[in-house]
Amino acid sequence: MSASEDRPGGRTSALRALSTAVLDRDGTVLRWSRGAAELLDRSSEEVCGRPVRDLLEDVPCEAREDTRLPGGIPETGETRLRHRSGRTIDVTFRVTPLEAASELVVVAVPTRRLTDLEQGMSFLESLFSQDRIAVSIHDTDLRIVRANLASEVFGVRPEPSPDRLRNVMSAQDAEGVEASLREVLETGVPLVGKHQRMRSPQGAWQRRSLSLSAFRLEDATGSPNGAAAVFTDSTEQDRSRRHVELLHRAAKRIGASLDVLQTAQDVLDALVPALGDVGWVELADAVFDGEEPPKLFGAGRWHLRRAAVAADPGPWPAALLQPLASCPPLPDGLIMRDLQRGRTVTGGLAEYPMGHVPELAPLFVPAHGHSFVASPLFARGLVLGVVAIWRAEQPDPFDQAEADLLEEIATRAALAVDNARRYTHEHHAAVALQQRLLPRATTDTPATETAGLYLPAGGGAEISGDWFDVVPLPSLRTALVVGDVVGRGLHATAMMGRLRTAVRTLADLEIDPDELLTHLDDLVRQLEDEAPPGHRDTIGGTCLYAVYDPVTRCCTLASAGHPPPVLVHPDGTTEVLELSPGPPLGVGGMPFEATTVELEPGSVLALYTDGLIERGDHDPARGLRRLVNALESFCRPDRPLDDLGRDLLADTSEAPPDDDIALLLARTRAIAPENTASWEFPTDPSEVATARETASRQLTAWGLDELAFTTELVVSELVTNAIRYAGGPVGLRLIRESVLVCEVSDPSSTQPRLRRARTTDEGGRGLFLVAQLTSRWGSRYGRRGKTIWTEQPLDTTADGLTELSQSALS
Repeated sequence: MSASEDRPGGRTSALRALSTAVLDRDGTVLRWSRGAAELLDRSSEEVCGRPVRDLLEDVPCEAREDTRLPGGIPETGETRLRHRSGRTIDVTFRVTPLEAASELVVVAVPTRRLTDLEQGMSFLESLFSQDRIAVSIHDTDLRIVRANLASEVFGVRPEPSPDRLRNVMSAQDAEGVEASLREVLETGVPLVGKHQRMRSPQGAWQRRSLSLSAFRLEDATGSPNGAAAVFTDSTEQDRSRRHVELLHRAAKRIGASLDVLQTAQDVLDALVPALGDVGWVELADAVFDGEEPPKLFGAGRWHLRRAAVAADPGPWPAALLQPLASCPPLPDGLIMRDLQRGRTVTGGLAEYPMGHVPELAPLFVPAHGHSFVASPLFARGLVLGVVAIWRAEQPDPFDQAEADLLEEIATRAALAVDNARRYTHEHHAAVALQQRLLPRATTDTPATETAGLYLPAGGGAEISGDWFDVVPLPSLRTALVVGDVVGRGLHATAMMGRLRTAVRTLADLEIDPDELLTHLDDLVRQLEDEAPPGHRDTIGGTCLYAVYDPVTRCCTLASAGHPPPVLVHPDGTTEVLELSPGPPLGVGGMPFEATTVELEPGSVLALYTDGLIERGDHDPARGLRRLVNALESFCRPDRPLDDLGRDLLADTSEAPPDDDIALLLARTRAIAPENTASWEFPTDPSEVATARETASRQLTAWGLDELAFTTELVVSELVTNAIRYAGGPVGLRLIRESVLVCEVSDPSSTQPRLRRARTTDEGGRGLFLVAQLTSRWGSRYGRRGKTIWTEQPLDTTADGLTELSQSALS
C-alpha cells in the first residue's frame, strides 16, 4: 500500500493520495503500485512475494466475523504501515475481492488525507446550502458549472440553472464581475472583498451592494480549469458606512461659518447628492436679522425665506432652484404640524401637502419627485427653519434610518444656524454702535469736501474698531483723522469711541499734530494701566492726524504707526506721502514727527486703515500698489467722492473682508488771495486806532460795512491786550469766507482768560465783549507766540449787529 504526500509549495488532489496493492487469499503481496512504493519508500521487488503483515506496525483492530475476508483480513479499517525510514504512517484501507479469482485488491489512503477530503466535501456541501452566501463555480469560458445564487444575497430568485451571471444581475454589472474573474483566471491572484454593485436584470430599480471574492481552480497538473466566486451581501454595511461618512462630512462642514446663508448652504452641500437629488433650506425671516423667530402654529404664512438650494445635475425647474424672497402661505396638515413641533417627517408625493396645491407645487416639488424627507431646524424650542430633501432620479424611497440620519444632521445644523443668528445679532449691534459713533459720511467746508466710508468685517470676523473723523477747526482749517484700534468686537468699538472723543477734544486745543498724538499716546497708556490684566493687550491702536489750512494750502500730518496716505494731484498723478511714522499708540518712548506738504486746490487726499490694503494675500505693499492704481483709474476732478470711495471698496471686495475698512477722502480747496488781508503793527498804543481804521477800510472794500462797527470793537480790544500784555510786533489778519475771521497774533505764550469784571473794576471787560460780539472765539499756540481768533457770521444784518454791540457795551 502507498500514498503520495504534498511537496512544499505543490498541489496534490485527493485522488493522487490513493495507493493500491493486490494480495492473495493468504495475505501475500502479488502486485505493488507506484503510489504505494512512494508512500513507504519500498519498491515492488522488495515487497512482492512477502506477507503483508511484515509491513504492518500493528494488526488492524478486530472486526466482526461476518466482515472478515478469507485469510482473516478485515474488509475495512485503519492501521499503521512501516516506512523504510522507520517512521509509521496511519492509513485507512478497504479490501475488495476480485470476482472469480482468489485475489484481493487493497485501496489505502493516508488517514489525514481522508479526513481532509471528508471535511472539504462537508464544507462544500454546507457552502452550497447557505442562504446568505452565494457561490458560483465557472469553467474557463466563465460559464456557471455549479452555483448557489441565493435569493437573500441577490434580492431576486434566479433561474433554476443559470449558465451566466447576466441571468441574475444586469448585463453591465455582470460584465464587471466577469472581468474580475477573467483576471483571476489569467493571473492566479485571488480577489478578496471587492465592492460590487448589483442591479436586477429586470431593471435598475433594485440595487444591492455585494462583496466579491474569487480564486482560481486548478487540475492535478496545476493548470487552471475554472474559477470560484463567493458573493456576500454588504448592502447594510455599505449603507451604514455611507451614513457614518455623511455624518462626519456634515460635522466637518456645518458650523464652520458664522454667516447664516453660508451655514444653510453648507448643510445642503453635505446632503446633496449623498442623501437625495435636490434639497433646500428655508429660514425664518427673523433669523436673517439675528432675531428669534416667533412660534408657529397651524397653516398660513410661516414667514420663511429659502436661504439655500442644492441639486444633483438634472432637469430641475428654475423656480425650484431660486431662493425665494418669501415663502407663500402653506396649507395645514399632519406633516406641517409635525414640523412645527420639531419632528422629522418622510413620505411620498401623495403625503406632501404642497404637491396638491397648483400654485405651490412648482416651488416645492421637483419633476418626477417621488419621495421626500424634511426636518425642522429646531433649537431652544424654536423652529428656525426647515431642511427638505427630495428624491427623483434615485429610485429608492426614504426609510426611517435615513429620516433619523437627517434628524441628527438637522439637530447639529440648527445649533450652527442659531450660533450664526446670535453672532449676526451681536455683529449688527456692534456695527450699529460703531456707525453711530462715526461722523457724517460727507462734509462740505471752505477747506475741504470729504467723504468717509466704513465697511465692517464680514465672513464671521468681528468688527475691529476702525474709524475716521473730520473736525472743523478755527480759521477755516480742517482736521482729518483716521484710526484703527487693537482688538475686535464691542471692546474695540468702545475703545474707538473713547479715542475719537479724545482726538476731537485735543483738536479743539488747536495743538500741532505731533503734539496731539503725544497726548493721545499718554491717554492710551493710562487706559492700559486702568484695564484689567487680561484686557491690557487689547488696548492700543494706530492713528493718522492731518490739519489742512486753506489759506496757506499747507497740510501738516503726523502718524502713530498708521499706513501712509495717498495724494492724487489735480492732473491725476498719484503720490504716496512719505511720513516718519512714530510707534503705535500705547507703546510710548518715541517722539512723533510732523510732516508739512503743500497741496494744490482740487487735490484728493486718501486716508485709510490697513484693512483696505491687506486683503487676501495680506501683503500691504502689494495692496498699496493696488490702491494707487485704483485711484489713478477712478479719481477724476468731476467725480463725487462718495462714488469714488464705493469704487475703491468694490475694487477689492471679491470676498467679505476679514478686517474693518475705514476710508476718508478729502478734496482740498483754497481761500482766494483777495479774500485774505494781513498787517503787522508795532507795540505802540497809538497803533490801536490805526488797526481799527485798517480793518474798517478792508471791510468796506469787501462790501461788509455792516460788520465794520463790531469788527472795530473786536480789533480794538484784541490789539490793545496784545500791546499791553504781550509786546510786539502784533499781527492782524482778516479772512472772508462763509464767516469773517479776525486773528490777532503776538509773541507771548500767556493764555488769555475770560472773566466777568465787577462794577467797580476799571478794566477786564475786553474778552467778555469779544465773546459777546462774535459767534465764537479762541486761541491757539504756534511755534512763536499765540493767535487769538474770532468768527462772525456774514448774514447778520447791520441793525442786528448794532443792537448786539450796544447790548454788549451796556
